[in-house]
Amino acid sequence: MRRLNRKKTLNLMKELDAFPKVPESYVETSASGGTVSLIAFTTIAFLTIMEFTVYRDTWMKYEYEVDKDFTSKLRINIDITVAMRCQYVGADVLDLAETMVASADGLIYEPVSWFLPFYLKRKLVLQLIQSRLQEEHSLQDVIFKSAFKSASTALPPREDNSLQSPDACRIHGHLYVNKVAGNFHITVGKAIPHPRGHAHLAALVSHESYNFSHRIDHLSFGELIPGIINPLDGTEKIASDHNQMFQYFITVVPTKLHTYKISAETHQFSVTERERVINHAAGSHGVSGIFMKYDISSLMVTVTEEHMPFWQFLVRLCGIIGGIFSTTGILHGFGRFVAEIIFCRFRLGSYRSTSVPLPDGHTSNHLPLSTDNSTH
Repeated sequence: MRRLNRKKTLNLMKELDAFPKVPESYVETSASGGTVSLIAFTTIAFLTIMEFTVYRDTWMKYEYEVDKDFTSKLRINIDITVAMRCQYVGADVLDLAETMVASADGLIYEPVSWFLPFYLKRKLVLQLIQSRLQEEHSLQDVIFKSAFKSASTALPPREDNSLQSPDACRIHGHLYVNKVAGNFHITVGKAIPHPRGHAHLAALVSHESYNFSHRIDHLSFGELIPGIINPLDGTEKIASDHNQMFQYFITVVPTKLHTYKISAETHQFSVTERERVINHAAGSHGVSGIFMKYDISSLMVTVTEEHMPFWQFLVRLCGIIGGIFSTTGILHGFGRFVAEIIFCRFRLGSYRSTSVPLPDGHTSNHLPLSTDNSTH
């Protein structure tokens, strides 16, 4: 009984076989078929390697939602060098809520030389990256995924040179401000408390010493992300006049970054620049200095690094293999069909009707039934 049941099971499985085996003696091989098979296998190998490369790669997914966090503080990371002595300039933040954050809360004034030889090469590299980012926005995904272990945007340690006296001021550090629109500015004189508003003590500084040429080595909002290049990193502005105003209008977008190397909450921003000479006689009013007016977007962006699932890779791989086999089989069959038609015409043309003499002197134009020349 067991043998009978086993036989029935085997017969049933044979009937369900979707891949019938044809004996090799029934299969006819050809040179054209071998050539097409070689091309098919080569194409499959090439596309498989390419598909595996795509499987190993990742991409960034962007999602947008309303930012509901209004109570936390916003961190501003600053590293700016101004071509004036530190005792002549002051930096602080004044927001729309009329809250002033003084530079003494987190900024350091460091006397430096304006000319930094090691900075020139770094500035050129940053400017090249910025230009490529403006042309190829997809490069930002590569920067997000890189997340270097060391902060490439940090200014290298300064090498003191006793032959050069400090003629500039490097203002660096970070400040915590409210998550509302505000104005970070660097202008002449130190900020002083004033009951009616905001003021800087600039009476003791002569106009001839005004020089707001500056380098922005680093400016970012939120948590520091190593390796991220911000829009103003590497910016250098040279003042053409003593009384000149540089304005940067910044829109800050809260960003949550989740990659395979790092997970953090930071902020991206876009910027618009403007500069003009202060000339009250010509109607150009204002205060000389560097003004960065920022506004916080109500939308939050979540950037997530994603990877192709393994099952999807298998499905795509099977589609490649099956599709190439089917396509090459169809093309090969169509090619043989066309070739047979062409060759058949040539063969039919070779069997033309011939005149056969008859014994009574007449001729017959019918084809001979046999082409055998042997005599019987």
